[in-house]
Amino acid sequence: MMTLEQILVATDFSEPSEAALLYGRELAMRFGARLHVLHVAQDVYVAMSGAENSLASAPAIQQEIDDAARRRLEEIVGANGPGEPETITGVRTAASPALAIVDYAKENDIDLIVMGTHGRGAVLHLVLGSVAERVVRFARCPVLTVKHPEREFARADALARVAHA
Repeated sequence: MMTLEQILVATDFSEPSEAALLYGRELAMRFGARLHVLHVAQDVYVAMSGAENSLASAPAIQQEIDDAARRRLEEIVGANGPGEPETITGVRTAASPALAIVDYAKENDIDLIVMGTHGRGAVLHLVLGSVAERVVRFARCPVLTVKHPEREFARADALARVAHA
């Protein structure tokens, strides 16, 4: 029998990520699993490389980005109510979101990663790459990718709980 004890939802706060959170929350409730919700913030040092004048302000900018991500995570996750899965939120800073997600999954013995995918066309995919594709390639556990809009799988009461969170 399959058991899921630790489920990770990786979010970039997009609509596909919102759909992934619905899936992750529902799976965590059904399996009695702990839900991890992770956002990987862009590393400003990498983004600012070559801009020597701006590097002095990089720590303050990074802190603002990380704090905003933490506040947004708290908004989308809400408080753990009765019947809700135990939820842990986290923000990591990395140049490669995919590798940060995979590392988090290894460190926390994650059984399943759930993440949204934007479903970009072939040309944009070649140019931009895909975080979800890299996570699928490197993760040691199964990865469930969710497109938005996705078919309605959740009961109305589950959707209402998420909307009020």
